[in-house]
Amino acid sequence: MKNIRLFFGVIPILLIILFTSCDENYTKTPFKDEVLDGPLDGLSHEESARFLSGDAAFNQVFTRETGLGPTFVSTSCISCHAGNGKGHPSTALTRFGQIDERGNLFLNLGGPILQNRALPGFLPEQIPFGATSARFIPSVNTGLGFLESVTDADILAMADPNDSDGDGISGVPNWINIPDFVIPSSSAISQDGKYIGRFGKKAATRSLLQQTVNALNEDIGITSIFNPVDTHTHLEIDPEIATSTVNDIVSYLQTLKAPIQRNQNDASVIKGAAIFEQIKCTGCHKPELRTGYSPISALSNKTFAPYTDLLLHDMGSGLDDGYTEGSAKTQEWRTPPLWGIGLSESSQGGSFYLLHDGRARSIEEAILKHGGEAKSRKVSYINLSQPDKEALLTFIKSL
Repeated sequence: MKNIRLFFGVIPILLIILFTSCDENYTKTPFKDEVLDGPLDGLSHEESARFLSGDAAFNQVFTRETGLGPTFVSTSCISCHAGNGKGHPSTALTRFGQIDERGNLFLNLGGPILQNRALPGFLPEQIPFGATSARFIPSVNTGLGFLESVTDADILAMADPNDSDGDGISGVPNWINIPDFVIPSSSAISQDGKYIGRFGKKAATRSLLQQTVNALNEDIGITSIFNPVDTHTHLEIDPEIATSTVNDIVSYLQTLKAPIQRNQNDASVIKGAAIFEQIKCTGCHKPELRTGYSPISALSNKTFAPYTDLLLHDMGSGLDDGYTEGSAKTQEWRTPPLWGIGLSESSQGGSFYLLHDGRARSIEEAILKHGGEAKSRKVSYINLSQPDKEALLTFIKSL
């Protein structure tokens, strides 16, 4: 009897040791505002199923047998967008060819993407003589469905090409030619047969379908029913990916949740938000936009906070790489959304690589490289007191 009591008395001690040991090795599940991945709230059962299918396709690694190459940039979507966050200089794309608004002059020589890798037996591309180029860090993927659902009318309402209000900001849309498979909505606005772009560093892509098809074809060398032309031979070949898979990837990108601001009630964050408004950073980084109608109800007629106007702005000679896309000038860049910027370090290996090519290693350095239309905002930042600068940076990192 005594031995039995001793045995049962040992059990609680063993359990304590066991669970303490487990707890020490336990990694807690991150909160939703600590990650960029994850679906929108309010998706239907069918939309959720397509999200999961698209997630799997986004993570697929392509091989020679599944259509990779023969020249390419990467073997999968996820390799450039770890955790759906910003990319790293090691995953940067090089785009080349277009030196002004007339169009890409080197399409027959591999433009606009430099496919710097190749399957055995093939040679990777090189930038043709005379072509200008720019390196682009892969962008954050989350919240793209919201940006796609902003109406053309709302984007044009934010444009001010002649700076009629005198605030020094004269944002303009990038008017682009769209491929036949991109069907404009009934509310789309065109100008001389061109439409407003909204994705990419130069806003040279209109829709997530176009973005996906381009990435598969130009970055991975995968043909689809939407673009059956092989980038190496320039010949039309059979699609190497199912149309349903392309559509699943598009649905996945559309229904990724928007980044969630952290520490919203922190005094420094609140103070920094006021300073952000005070020095007129909101002239380009609009804190609030609204979607129009979307067949995805979770995206339809929603207010959201991306901190962009989706317009092109002259950023000065310091950020002029001599390369452009669509109707944009070489020194013009789309206002990058700031949401998710505070989580960029995690997806970029523990350090910031900001601006279009990752040249800025901190948020402050990115601000100090602003020129052109943004120069007065940079000067305003420089003239802030150190505590006010710290509050502003704290706010931006909370996004």
